Amino acid sequence: MPKVKSKGEGKKSGKKLDSSKVLDRSPSHLLHRALQVALDIYAEEIGPDAVTQRQYAVLSAVAAHEGLTQTDLVRTTGIDRSTLADLVARMIAKSLLARQRSAADARANTVRLTDQGREALNLAGPRVAAADERIMKLLPARKRDAFLDVLKEMSQAAESVEVVEAAGPEEPRKPKKKKDKAAKTPKAESATPKIKSDKPPKLKKAKKSDRLETVDA
Repeated sequence: MPKVKSKGEGKKSGKKLDSSKVLDRSPSHLLHRALQVALDIYAEEIGPDAVTQRQYAVLSAVAAHEGLTQTDLVRTTGIDRSTLADLVARMIAKSLLARQRSAADARANTVRLTDQGREALNLAGPRVAAADERIMKLLPARKRDAFLDVLKEMSQAAESVEVVEAAGPEEPRKPKKKKDKAAKTPKAESATPKIKSDKPPKLKKAKKSDRLETVDA
């Protein structure tokens, strides 16, 4: 005879099935997997001796705008400040970049491409394009533009949040007190009333003329 599943067993299996689909709807998990696929394709196309994906991004940004400061590179590439500082230092050590004083601000340093850095960029360009093409072919043609737009919107939204957090919360403005003319107490009313003395009033002295009239009467 076929085994009949109890109600409890059906519920348990249903819960297991639902929990297994959690990762399928997790954007952090899916983005991580997609990033790993993209980096694997990049590594295959670029080769072991070429620049890394982040190094290529820095070289491209510097080539497009000579004389960028590290702050400019953070804004252009989206790489965080501490990682970028270490990255630029290693690229200078490999003679891919050179540091120089800014012509606009003597206190700031800018970076420029060396001949070796420009050669590395030119060599990597076609290979990076091939990697990007392979990555986009993983999607239907009708969804590729929308996919790139979504990624760009997410990056811009994250950068906007970082800028606001770095600026700090704004101090709330104190509301201005409205002058209430009706609430003002007139000077006459606000003055403290004088307390009358309980002493009897002083009698006026009678004039001589008054005394004579009294005697005559």
